Amino acid sequence: MEQLAIFGGTPIRKEPLFYGRQYIDDADINAVVNVLRSDYLTCGPKISELEAKLCQITGAKYAVAVSNGTAALHIAAMAAEIGEGDEVITSPITFAASANCTLYCGGKPVFADIDPETYNIDPADMERKITPATKAVVAVDFTGQAVAHKEIEDLCKKHHLIFIEDAAHAIGTKYEGKPIGSLADMTCFSFHPVKTVTSGEGGAVTTNDENLYKKLVLYRSHGITRDMAQMKNPSDNPWYNEQVTLGYNYRLTDIQAALLISQLDKLPAFSKRRSELVDFYNKAFSDLPEIIIQKELPQSDTTRHLYILQLDPDKVTCTRREFFDAMAAEGIHCQVHYLPVYRHSYYEKELGYPKGLCPNAETLYERILSIPLFYKLSDQDAQDVSDAVHKVIAYYRK
Repeated sequence: MEQLAIFGGTPIRKEPLFYGRQYIDDADINAVVNVLRSDYLTCGPKISELEAKLCQITGAKYAVAVSNGTAALHIAAMAAEIGEGDEVITSPITFAASANCTLYCGGKPVFADIDPETYNIDPADMERKITPATKAVVAVDFTGQAVAHKEIEDLCKKHHLIFIEDAAHAIGTKYEGKPIGSLADMTCFSFHPVKTVTSGEGGAVTTNDENLYKKLVLYRSHGITRDMAQMKNPSDNPWYNEQVTLGYNYRLTDIQAALLISQLDKLPAFSKRRSELVDFYNKAFSDLPEIIIQKELPQSDTTRHLYILQLDPDKVTCTRREFFDAMAAEGIHCQVHYLPVYRHSYYEKELGYPKGLCPNAETLYERILSIPLFYKLSDQDAQDVSDAVHKVIAYYRK
């Protein structure tokens, strides 16, 4: 048997390949340079231009650009009026911000288990977790796949809950032909560099509700407004503005907005390439019973942010860490998404969340890793990833 690189063999790649990478072209650079040469670096016209573009892409009536995806979740929770004693149901398989936004507002995150095939939150377990204190849900489009919208929307209507969609992974995804961003009460996006499109750091909240929109705009900018209709002590002095509530400085700069506008022009190409790579991987791993592939809802036309491999522990002799290290030795650097949120030490030690809350999520976490998936991943790169997976599996096959 051929030795693995980790044991002294020849690696498949000399240059390392990481799980995610942004793509920046001359159009992006020129867009940023033009703003740097303009009169406005922040609080300028690129913000409204970006928000209009996000509305066009998502089909939402309103968009509020903010400094990052966490800020988007925070102001969405504020607009939902989450407070002391309120419970908000979310998924444990997500970045911590999906739950932290509830804590920021004084509420209590409640974790519903995932569907073991799609890895998204399970609406049936979500309903089991609803109590009289439940006020909202934060449903996460994990890996970019849309959540089970119809079932979650029905639950929210039945129990009078606010539906916040964490679409940090899902710009470009559609559910039953409708773009993510126009379906939930509020939808939150992230534009971190590992995401499909980037502004460096950045985020946005979209909504069709004018009242929620007005709140979101206030919370983004210190709670300060120039809108006389929102003032308690209105004045027609041209310099006058007034703080009417407590908000934050969650503004996005025009520099970042210009980059994101340019990136969004490429979203169709980005989505197409990611879909091609997902199809390639699905076919490449279809002959490996040791690998379990994430299932997708037929309703979700997905722009995939992550491609996740799940190891079947009954069919391999290695641990997930051994597989991870062997892939790295072959030049393929994976990542793990995510430690269940309530398993973080802050949630366990400070807030008292016990292990075992969501068995499906905990089982999944022990088995998964994310392999490279990004726009500029070449066909040869993808083949190298496939070859490395096959090589490692062959070595560790039972």
